[in-house]
Amino acid sequence: MFFFDSTMILIIPVLILAFYAQSKVKGNYEKFKRVQNSANVTGAEVAEEILHREGIFDVKIVDIEGTLSDHYNPKTKEVSLSKDIFFGSSISAISIAAHEVGHAIQHAKGYSFLNFRTSIVPLANIGSTAAFPLFFIGFLFRTGFLMDLGIIFFSGAFLFHLITLPVEFNASNRAFKQLSNGIVHNDEEMKGVKAVLNAAALTYVASTLMALMQLVRMLILRGSRN
Repeated sequence: MFFFDSTMILIIPVLILAFYAQSKVKGNYEKFKRVQNSANVTGAEVAEEILHREGIFDVKIVDIEGTLSDHYNPKTKEVSLSKDIFFGSSISAISIAAHEVGHAIQHAKGYSFLNFRTSIVPLANIGSTAAFPLFFIGFLFRTGFLMDLGIIFFSGAFLFHLITLPVEFNASNRAFKQLSNGIVHNDEEMKGVKAVLNAAALTYVASTLMALMQLVRMLILRGSRN
């Protein structure tokens, strides 16, 4: 947030959306964690089946600690699944596993948005770390250069959030199609899959809107120092 001022009113609606998105993710995850899939396959088995369907044999599926810590690492070509997802056979488990494998498929097929997002990770990391301190110092001491530098750095972080949207939505679409093709066998289970994936997508929308509102705040405050 970097400091409180009148522009904070821009953040309040997005904060509400972010809290709602997090509650939906946790709520749907816990709800469908208690619903077993009728095929009785685990998240790891689903991940392996989808990878092999797509002719991908050089991606490892590993179990890791944590809750909802699942991710795909394009550098190591590893789909990392938390233990509840790796060993679980719930609707939540297979939905999340399929989503992460969606990223592996993107990588294997050279999906342009994933490649671009991966390439700007260093810029995004610098932007998210350095932008607010630079802008805050520039704002306090009326140093336009530092404020502008902070805005430029944060623009890189915002770009990362923006590019993340099509990456995540595409991975979820791939997951849904794969699960509906012979893995999930009835409409009720598919509704659960959709609920889990849609809730996760909402968190990315909320984080992108938050980054946008922070950038707008910075631009407004910069204008006030002219």
